Amino acid sequence: MKKFTVFLTFLGLVAITAAMAWSGFDSVLRAVMRVGMIGFLVVVCAQLAVNGVLALAWRAAFPEIGYLRLLGARMIRDAAATCLPFSQVGGMVAGIRATCSGHGLDMGDRREVGLPEATCANLVDITTEVMGQVGFVLLGVVCLVAHTRSSPLVVPVVCGVGFLVVGVAGFIWTQRRGGSLFRRFGGAITRNIAGQWQDSLQQGADNMQDLLETAWSRPWNIVRSALYHLLAWLGSAGLLWLTAWFLGARLTVPDAVAVEGVTCAIMSVGFLVPGSLGVQEGAYMALGHAFGIEPSVALGLSLLRRGREIMIGIPVLLLWQLTEMRGLRQRDSQARTLAGGAAALGDSVKPRDAQGATAPLVKDGQVG
Repeated sequence: MKKFTVFLTFLGLVAITAAMAWSGFDSVLRAVMRVGMIGFLVVVCAQLAVNGVLALAWRAAFPEIGYLRLLGARMIRDAAATCLPFSQVGGMVAGIRATCSGHGLDMGDRREVGLPEATCANLVDITTEVMGQVGFVLLGVVCLVAHTRSSPLVVPVVCGVGFLVVGVAGFIWTQRRGGSLFRRFGGAITRNIAGQWQDSLQQGADNMQDLLETAWSRPWNIVRSALYHLLAWLGSAGLLWLTAWFLGARLTVPDAVAVEGVTCAIMSVGFLVPGSLGVQEGAYMALGHAFGIEPSVALGLSLLRRGREIMIGIPVLLLWQLTEMRGLRQRDSQARTLAGGAAALGDSVKPRDAQGATAPLVKDGQVG
């Protein structure tokens, strides 16, 4: 699997390089430079505002977890998926870890979040995000059809949305009913595992299923989370419109919704490609052509999107790693302190004779 990920990363980089060579490196560079430093910082700040809405969406589904903890975990999850050679699955693993351990962005939130709760929170958040994405993609298809009825992307995207809806429904059913299936067949699966491991696995699955059932038993929270995610997706279309405006491409807001919505659908299909390398660029160039955007400008839109993700993601990952290192040092220091205290306590309880030497132990009339 690791070799396959490396291969996809290499293939994506080759695709980006080929696209830039076809569009002309100078043309792409000039297009990117049109945004200017101030414009780029404005786009980055707008992305941070969208991140705040994403944290609100997560908080709506899990009000018992602090907003700042969820904001940091969401930013870490996105940063790992976009800035590191991981797929979306790798980003989720980082998000679960950040939800459990806390991070430098939680501003002193020290609530204990166990692994089952963190996993449940990330699963439900991803599910509600896809629910909002389905509505956003459908809105994008409507805008695309309104702009041009002859686009060859309409039918494949609509079919993709259909599969996405089926997948989301199956994912929700698995979260709500999967625990009963595991409990039914878990004994047969874990029959040859040592007793304590089998009990631990069964207990973890039960805790996980209880948390999932609790989360899905609050439908209004789920609906609010999906609506917040839809608002965040619309915010991403607003970011595309703003970036295009800085580059001199006059997209309307419905056009931006169409480009971003269809691009998100295409990127969802290629979720195994780390960072959607090459997939994102190809989608922007194909849709840009449909809306009369020059290939160099369309490629510039994609590169600037990656630029703002890196601008935010790298500091977030560095801060998270520094916090993890500090936590490891604190745990090592506490372990050494406890070990030293236990050794001192052991010495202090040994009986001593009148001269202060350790007295021999006597048990059952025998000298120990």
